Amino acid sequence: MIWNTMMGTSILSIPWGIKQAGFTSGIILIILMGILTLYCCYRVVKSRKMIPVIDTSNWEFPDVCKYYFGSFGQWSSLLFSMVSLVGAMVVYWVLMSNFLFNTGKFIYNFVHDINVTDIVPGTNGSNKVICPSAASGHPPQNRSVMFSSDNNTSFELFEKWWDKSQTVPFYLIAVLLPLLNLKSPSFFAKFNVLGTISVVYLVLLVTVKAAHLGIHLEYNWFTENDFFVPEFRILFPQLTGILTLAFFIHNCVITLLQNNRNQENNVRDLSIAYFLVGLTYLYVGVIIFASFPSPPLSKECIEENFLDNFPSDDIMSFVARIFLLFQMMTVYPLLGYLARVQLLRQFFENPYPSIFHVLALNIAIVGAGVAMARFYPNIGGIIRYSGATCGLAFVFVYPSLIYVISLHRAGQLTWPALITHIFIILLGLANLIAQFLL
Repeated sequence: MIWNTMMGTSILSIPWGIKQAGFTSGIILIILMGILTLYCCYRVVKSRKMIPVIDTSNWEFPDVCKYYFGSFGQWSSLLFSMVSLVGAMVVYWVLMSNFLFNTGKFIYNFVHDINVTDIVPGTNGSNKVICPSAASGHPPQNRSVMFSSDNNTSFELFEKWWDKSQTVPFYLIAVLLPLLNLKSPSFFAKFNVLGTISVVYLVLLVTVKAAHLGIHLEYNWFTENDFFVPEFRILFPQLTGILTLAFFIHNCVITLLQNNRNQENNVRDLSIAYFLVGLTYLYVGVIIFASFPSPPLSKECIEENFLDNFPSDDIMSFVARIFLLFQMMTVYPLLGYLARVQLLRQFFENPYPSIFHVLALNIAIVGAGVAMARFYPNIGGIIRYSGATCGLAFVFVYPSLIYVISLHRAGQLTWPALITHIFIILLGLANLIAQFLL
């Protein structure tokens, strides 16, 4: 359950993050960030038990923050929790626009028997890999040229009304905005298994593609050439920002573990979940990076969503996009429900005060998603900014401060413990600041 909940859209950006950090440093960072976020998550799980006398069995982590930091802890935890939820919903909207665009394009070309070639550099053969970023400085639009003797007016009309950033993000509103206004999204929770199926299929896709493409690695420790990136790069904080959100489950881990039949196994189960998540990220990231065909393409061509490196007519990528699109359309209302409950209950003591309150909130959230899909469809950037921001509070600062304060009140605080947890807080702060400098 924890593995399925934690494993989200970040997996699509891990190969790009490894490219930004460098192959060797990318592997090291995934391991170190997994260990660090696991420890901080462990501190969250144990935080309730360090409060004496009071019955905390029904408390969530924001309640613990309120106990230690008063109203500041309550409202700041709400703020950062909303950043994580809305950030995830924005990423979902950008990706759903991407997947819907490519799916519609594939179906249209197949139905009309149109042969299309992408206007981007790429490899030849049946296992084609493309480099959309080489065609322009903008995010990949998967523009195409039609080769047909027939009149191409209908194709041009389709291209006009089926545009990844100009039109498709708006089409999603008709489906998703009504779903967000439902009082209870419990129906969509039944599709939770789709997340597991999607990740398993992505692992299969990566394995099959790598088997056909082979391994393309060259070790240049600090120098860059036309086809390969150094093993260590100054842009590595971009990967740590992504990983902060990739390993983020701290604001709901207590709730998830409450359903565990054997509460004494919580730490063991949490550790196993983090190990499996880290292993999945490592496998997908390393295999995509290593098998990316360099030459003829440069490793710099790896996209923020690695599925964009496969053309729209690639069958396996088409199936992956269908899986992910349907999964995200069922998860999106659940995220909206969580955001609504947390925000409106705090202000109105009712998660559904009226249809007008709910509609206003949902329009604001959907508007943010549409705006990002229209003007800044860079999921790597959105993930790392939102991850580093909410991670500063829930991953680094609050768990460390609460542990230090509880030790101090119990008269058990030592200098090594104090220095270690101050260092963790400084790491989180540096991680956030670095996102805006690089």
